[in-house]
Amino acid sequence: MNTVWSEYVQGIMTLYLSRKLRFDDMFFEQYKKTFDLDRSAGMKILEIGCGPGALAESMHRWYPNAHITAIDRDSNFISFAKENIAGVDFREGDAVHLPFGDDSFDVTISNTVQEHVEPAAFWGEQRRVLKPGGIALCLSARRGLHCVAPCLEKTEKEKAFWESLPQSEDELEKFSVCRFPMSEAEIPASMEKNGFTDVTTGYAVIDLTPDAPKYPAEMAELMIEAMRQNDVEAVESVRSGQAGEIISVIHSKYEERLRLYREGIKQWDTSVSVTMIVRGRKGQPSA
Repeated sequence: MNTVWSEYVQGIMTLYLSRKLRFDDMFFEQYKKTFDLDRSAGMKILEIGCGPGALAESMHRWYPNAHITAIDRDSNFISFAKENIAGVDFREGDAVHLPFGDDSFDVTISNTVQEHVEPAAFWGEQRRVLKPGGIALCLSARRGLHCVAPCLEKTEKEKAFWESLPQSEDELEKFSVCRFPMSEAEIPASMEKNGFTDVTTGYAVIDLTPDAPKYPAEMAELMIEAMRQNDVEAVESVRSGQAGEIISVIHSKYEERLRLYREGIKQWDTSVSVTMIVRGRKGQPSA
């Protein structure tokens, strides 16, 4: 059982809620054009590194005739996805050793996975399991922006908590996180280098601003809850005896943020994410 990512890097609800927002149906048009997939076709789609399953859940809605398979190395993510998401075949599996035969899928898709996997293995395994002419979609998070509501700024108690923690090995290095980052130019070039043709790029810009009138109350409150979960799970991950007290502080702040929202007292806090979408076709093998 592998639970490193969900226990030490990103918690289940942090990932699930944030991705559920970014892959909400109201943003589908931003992904649809670059995906360029036939919504009526009975495709076999494989998501690699699915986490708790939010993207696979959306793909199941967006491409209702497709058969969606989604894999992740983390057992906790797969257990959560199986228990909470219908219509998708969730399995444990590794991006560099995909548990499928050659020429098995019409489409592969990954979201924020490329930067963690050695490029030749990442692209090579996708080429292997894709059918001739199959499509690889690589989604990569780019630099966005984040503006915090005044009521959610870190309190002195929180600052003291984080400063009191002993210095430990860098978590990114310890768990091999983001060992293979690439620029906006390098990702499509790497895809071409590793045997994909007809490579194209596009971008989805997702604006999550709870106070924006375009968002219904349910979605606005989900934005706030996603931020709450991120902060809570960050504290839980350090396994400190003071964690309970700090988590109570966090909950108090977010209850205040919800109160302000419900009373129409706007804060205009926002999180804007930019996702790069790189699309390529499986080319013919070299002679």
